[in-house]
Amino acid sequence: MLNRRKLITSGGLALAGLSLTNPSLKAQLLRSQVDPEFVIKNGRIRQSIMGWCFNKHYNAVELAQVCKELGLVAMEGIPRDAYPAVKKLGLDISLISTHGFANGPCNPENHDEVVTKLNEAIDVAKDVGCKNIITFTGMRFDGMDDEKAAQNCIDTWKEVLPKAEKAGVTIVLEHLNSRDDTHPMKGHPGYFGDDVDFCADLINRVGSPNFKLLFDIYHVSVMNGDIIRRIRQYKDIIGHYHTAGNPGRAELDNTQEINYPPILQAILDTGYTGFVAQEFIPEWDDPRLALQHAAQLCDI
Repeated sequence: MLNRRKLITSGGLALAGLSLTNPSLKAQLLRSQVDPEFVIKNGRIRQSIMGWCFNKHYNAVELAQVCKELGLVAMEGIPRDAYPAVKKLGLDISLISTHGFANGPCNPENHDEVVTKLNEAIDVAKDVGCKNIITFTGMRFDGMDDEKAAQNCIDTWKEVLPKAEKAGVTIVLEHLNSRDDTHPMKGHPGYFGDDVDFCADLINRVGSPNFKLLFDIYHVSVMNGDIIRRIRQYKDIIGHYHTAGNPGRAELDNTQEINYPPILQAILDTGYTGFVAQEFIPEWDDPRLALQHAAQLCDI
């Protein structure tokens, strides 16, 4: 049997071995460590941005120019009439918005709206060369039966999927946290799909290669945790990623608990080649520096 000293020694050697696998990985990046001249160089993580987070600071085209200067390669969550200008700058559209998180298919009253908006988004995605559109379960409602609600979701998505499959478009289901009630976009109390494992089960029950999981690292951190293990567990059904700091959905800096570089390395290790969209709400005085910070941290 190993004694305590041997255990400590062997554990230290194991940790040393792990540290040698990628010695360039850093922990959270201090604001003071941001390089004001930084531009994305490695590009192994295809960084996008969720535009709504920066609405207070830039319109979509202004934000697109900032993204272009910093080396981000795509945008999402912006008005559709901005797509031509964004594409002209050489940026991709990484995700098409649809019916919103509240009016989802768990409630049969939303069925027609969800089907219509998903079908419209598939057409838009095909026109602009975007591979992903988003969907949500929707919010709980009075008298709801969970299994019936789950089946409502599955049946609705299956109704739309033949068109998505034909167009080469993937519908990605976003898991959201229902825990944070401090801000309408930091958490969504009452959201049906607030357990990422449950969302993964819904995806497996749908059973289409064109229906996948939007793995929002922030929401998973709030509700479930064990992020890297879940990335590895669900790698075959993950179609998109979002970032943000936790708590607060702010910058990915040293004031929050998620250590992004090893998470991003885990994503790369799964063979993922899609987009990772920055979806934090900037709190720094300089929103461009906040985005530059995130871009630098995630350019592993």
